[in-house]
This record gives sequence, C-alpha cells and structure tokens, in this order.
Amino acid sequence: MAVPRAGRTPRPASAAPAARYWLGVVVTVTAIVSQYFVPQLVPGSRVVYGNLPGDLLVVYGVPIVAFSLLAGAAPLRNWSRRARVAVREGFAWYGALSILALVVILVLGFFYATFDPAALKLLTRPNPALEQAEGNPWFFVGFSFVVGAVEETIFRGWIFGYWRERPGSWVVPALWTSALFAGVHLYYATTYGIATPLIFPELFFAGLAFATTYQFSGGNLVIPALLHGAQDATAYLTLVSPLWQDIGLATHYTIILGGGLLFLVLYLRDREPPPEPSGAVATGAAFEVPGARGAFPPVGQTEGERMSSTQRPSGPS
Repeated sequence: MAVPRAGRTPRPASAAPAARYWLGVVVTVTAIVSQYFVPQLVPGSRVVYGNLPGDLLVVYGVPIVAFSLLAGAAPLRNWSRRARVAVREGFAWYGALSILALVVILVLGFFYATFDPAALKLLTRPNPALEQAEGNPWFFVGFSFVVGAVEETIFRGWIFGYWRERPGSWVVPALWTSALFAGVHLYYATTYGIATPLIFPELFFAGLAFATTYQFSGGNLVIPALLHGAQDATAYLTLVSPLWQDIGLATHYTIILGGGLLFLVLYLRDREPPPEPSGAVATGAAFEVPGARGAFPPVGQTEGERMSSTQRPSGPS
C-alpha cells in the first residue's frame, strides 16, 4: 500500500459521520436478511418478496438509497480510476485468495470426513441460487454482471470504502466487511446446515480479494465488479448444457489459476533486490518502504506507480 507523502493528510474517502455510516450498514444488513424471515412472519409481504423485481427492490434498492442519503457518493468517486493497476491487482489477488480458499475448504473437508462424514452428504442438496435460474439460465448469466456491480458498489464502495483513507490499518475493515459479505448469504446456512463452513471460505476470500483490489487501485470498482460477475456467471453456465458446464468450470478455474500464477510472478519479481547504483555510498539513513503500513503490500507495483500513488492517492491511472 502506498504511503502518503510526509506532511500531507489524505482526504477521507467519505466525510460522513460514523453514526450515519453505521446506520447505513444496519439498514443494509436488515434489508438483505429480511428476505429470509419477513415472508414467513408477514405472509402479505410475499407480494413484494415473492418475485425477482420485488426482491431486488428490497435487497439492493433499500441499501443504495440508504447509503446515498447517509454517506453520499464520496466513496464511489474513483470507481473507474487506475484501471491498469486494478486489473493487475484484481486478477493476482483474486487468483491467490481463491486458491487459499480451496486449501481451507480441503482442510475443513478432511476434518468433516474424519469426525462427521454424514455432514458431507448435506452438500448434495441443490444450490438455492442456481435453482431459481433453472428456467432461464442465460438471463442469469448476463444478470450476474449487474448483480456484481451492485453488490460491489454496496459492499466495497460504501461499506469498505468508508475506511479506505481513514487512520489505521485498512486490513481490519477489509476482513470484517468480507466476513459480513459472506455472512449475509444466509440461504447457504439454511440449505447446508452444519456443512455451511465448507461454503463460506469461497465467499469470504472472494470478498477480501475485491476489497484488496479496491484498496490498492485507489477505489476502482469496475474490476471487482467484473470479477464478481464472472464468478457468478460461470456458475450459472453450468445450468445451460453439459458443454457450457465444462466451459463455465474451465473459465472459472482458468481465471483462478491464471491469477494465482500472476500473483506468484509479481511476488517473485518484487522480491528481487534492486541493483545498487555504481559508486553508491551507504549513508545508513532510515527510510520507509511503501507498503510498510499495510499487511498486504500491492504486488507488481512499479516504482513510478508507487511514487504516483504516494503523491496522488486518488489520481488517475
């Protein structure tokens, strides 16, 4: 993470008071999880919740209106900035953290197989997100990118973006907002029960990859939205036909493996010590390495990009 130039205090991504921000978070979570209990508690509400437009109005419309009024558009102002950096960081972190998610799932699967193998049978239940798309999977393939854009605007743009340039480490907000993103997918818990921990790592680490991309790109939302949409779209492709199922799975894992390889290449490149200038004399002066204040330094960032982000935290690519 680039460190601001000494003597300059970065402008916060959002100037909204904390109380208004937290109210927006509460309204958002309430609106999203309401789809799981309101129709059962208030049967008349099924007029709204029982169809796609009504669900979208509540689950996405209410949070957008709430944050627009309470926090404003400041966290979204750099939504298209530094696209080249966002592509590199997005693919690298999405690939690396998706591989980490697979490792976590394999470890959890080993413990389930050892101590509670019957729980693994719960994973054979139909995926509720895919069930609703069986009648028109191509619509949901395309609609995935709309959902990806909306969810990234809400979770990375407003909920995480509020903390992007505020004092303290950005990693803690990235972790808890990613956990929140995974947690609001309650339909997995109601479907898979005790086996749900095998589902959530993929959601959590995907959210963390999107937050990291947003952070290191200075607020870009386009690339996280496209990666988010691609992740969902490849899942819906499995419903079209056996051929498209193979294409969807191949595309999904190609993105992951390609991103993981990119992360490895950039990491190894950054590990190479810079050549010392001829005739240089060591002075012993202390210096600060860009990224030292962040737990996850951006991979593959050139010196010019470091200087650019240091002097202009919110500048264009």
